[in-house]
Amino acid sequence: MIWACVLVTAAAFFYVFSVPNSVTAGPVKTRLNYLRERKEVVYENLRDLNFDYKAGKLPEADYQNMKNSLEEEAAAVLSEISRLESGLGAPLEKAGNR
Repeated sequence: MIWACVLVTAAAFFYVFSVPNSVTAGPVKTRLNYLRERKEVVYENLRDLNFDYKAGKLPEADYQNMKNSLEEEAAAVLSEISRLESGLGAPLEKAGNR
């Protein structure tokens, strides 16, 4: 009887604490996928910034500075996406880009 309890307990621990390989393996994240996600985030930030400005939450100077910064980032991301999709080689990296 005790051996049955030990066996059931051991099986329960194994079932609860073992993780199948299919669960731990995530999708492969390429640089191109990362850039596409980053592009969507920047676009969403631009939409939110525009909404906040129109709602009167931001002064004109802050709005323009933040808008210019986000537009520059979007342009850089789009340029790198284009470079990677056309296969023209490795993208130029800036310090702190990763």
